[in-house]
Amino acid sequence: MREDLTDNHDAGIPADQWGPGYRLWQALLGLLAQRGPEGTTSLVRMASHLVIILVAVAVLWISRMQLPAWEIAQAQAEQPITQHLREELPLPAGAEAAGVTTLVRAAVPLTLIPDRPRMEVMTHTVEAGDTLYDIAAKYSIDAETVMWANNMELNPDLLRLGQELTILPVNGVYHTVVAGDTLEGIAKKYKALVANIVGLELNGLDPKNPQIVPGQKLIVPGGSKPQVVRQVQVYTGPVPVGASRGTGRFVWPTSGSITTGFKPLHQAIDIGSWLGAPVKASDSGYVVVAGWSNVGYGNYVVIDHGNGFQTLYAHLNRYFVNAGDSVAQGTTIGLVGTTGNSTGPHLHFELIQNGVHRNPFGFLP
Repeated sequence: MREDLTDNHDAGIPADQWGPGYRLWQALLGLLAQRGPEGTTSLVRMASHLVIILVAVAVLWISRMQLPAWEIAQAQAEQPITQHLREELPLPAGAEAAGVTTLVRAAVPLTLIPDRPRMEVMTHTVEAGDTLYDIAAKYSIDAETVMWANNMELNPDLLRLGQELTILPVNGVYHTVVAGDTLEGIAKKYKALVANIVGLELNGLDPKNPQIVPGQKLIVPGGSKPQVVRQVQVYTGPVPVGASRGTGRFVWPTSGSITTGFKPLHQAIDIGSWLGAPVKASDSGYVVVAGWSNVGYGNYVVIDHGNGFQTLYAHLNRYFVNAGDSVAQGTTIGLVGTTGNSTGPHLHFELIQNGVHRNPFGFLP
């Protein structure tokens, strides 16, 4: 069929008069008429080859182009801008005389200042709501460091308003030199290194010949003191006649929010509440202590539940029971207050089992 059409089209035209364009056209028609492996015309293949050829020609043509040189009179272009900015940001003194005409970087009003370690001993005054752990977090040191620096080992969680606390710049122990002390002995006592004591600039020791004198204050970086375990005196007297016995299932002694949880230096929970909120017996039992504490609890009550458990309620504004009274679970025994060493109205609640403090969260619903 193709040969018939070609013969009809070329009829009457001698072959020697065919031009190169006509021959090229006939060659393209021949290629387009080829069949692919599946019997279809290979148009996609021809189109892709044509696109590659066109791209190559375009690249060669662009690479040979000569772009015009765009020259801008720099002095004329920047003069208005520079003059305007100079009125707002004048050049430094002596810049004009030195021939400086370029813009000068302006000061950045907002900068990020990296945290730098403190290099001094500070004093913190206890305010309302302060806790030992909150104070330590504020100064980026451990709670134990605050406790050791202020001799609070017996009652580390009991603070009073206006109390001044010594805050060290690093974790460790604050030691006062006494007669007979040596650097080696101090380091051994607090399980630290002599090099760290001498190397701390704040201690003011000569690295070549360190000397200490009685009364001198030394920071022992990385030092520690042995933990003092507080024991609660379990009531051993006769059980009052008709005393209630605990069920072993405790209830919340008051309503409020937890301000301090159970921690190594705070073996109790603090329940923040309003002044005068009712405080109830967490379980049935009999009162073994009701009165004033000289160790920071203020007005407090201790209930023995007759099954190895005792509960302690501290900082009460008032208490309504006396030692020997039998109380049922849920009985109001006092009111939330802020007596003793307290920084705000809250109930300090302890749960003791056979003389050992337990985390109340493990027993309360």
